[in-house]
Amino acid sequence: MKKIDLNCDLGESFGAYRIGDDEKIIPFISSANIGCGFHGGDPLVMEKAVKLCIAHDTAIGAHPGYMDLMGFGRRNMSISKEEAKAYTKYQIGALMGFCFQYGIKIQHVKPHGALYNMAAADYGLAKAIAKAVYEIDKDIILMGLSGSELIKAAEDTGLRAASEVFADRAYNSDGSLVSRKIEGSVIHSVEECVNRILKMVNEGRVKAITGEEISIKADTICVHGDTPEALEFVKAIRKGLELNNTSVCNLKN
Repeated sequence: MKKIDLNCDLGESFGAYRIGDDEKIIPFISSANIGCGFHGGDPLVMEKAVKLCIAHDTAIGAHPGYMDLMGFGRRNMSISKEEAKAYTKYQIGALMGFCFQYGIKIQHVKPHGALYNMAAADYGLAKAIAKAVYEIDKDIILMGLSGSELIKAAEDTGLRAASEVFADRAYNSDGSLVSRKIEGSVIHSVEECVNRILKMVNEGRVKAITGEEISIKADTICVHGDTPEALEFVKAIRKGLELNNTSVCNLKN
């Protein structure tokens, strides 16, 4: 039986603002990317997410982003490589504090939003993030867009890399994600979502928004927690994978 990780961006609520449905989603995923306060998440939300992950045996990952609460970390920012490295360390450290309290370790780091997309195309930025992870704990896995500079930087730094594919996002022909400003960039059909994932996992291919099929490597599947259909997606994806002889498990198993 094949194995694959199913992850979701969670722990992104902040103060009075609720984003996603962590309690219902976490039981169906194998890894969680927990917001670390810069784009979303606050100390209470982070601790609650960690406790939920422990209760459901879900692996924990840090989800660092740009310091941009107003834009939910999805606006491009110009920062130095030194800043990117320090921001990444700071956010990982915040989550590590809660994990340490409960005697568990962070499995992976996955940059969020604009930081993720910019690092996917900018090797220097990707390298700064990878160095931050390595200097904290070289056993932490770095998640990045399949075929991107994040994957290359992780491997060059000596980290294990996990190639990520997206259930709820459309792809450009170069393997990058279609901008959220473009119609059709976010997928809302459960059937389409599952069919695309099965093709990526079983055939290593996905249809780009332009119509052609492109090659893709899938180590882990992402569903965005703030997508309205997120709960439906994770349930349907897990069921679809299991019916197709693929086990859902975290990256360390």
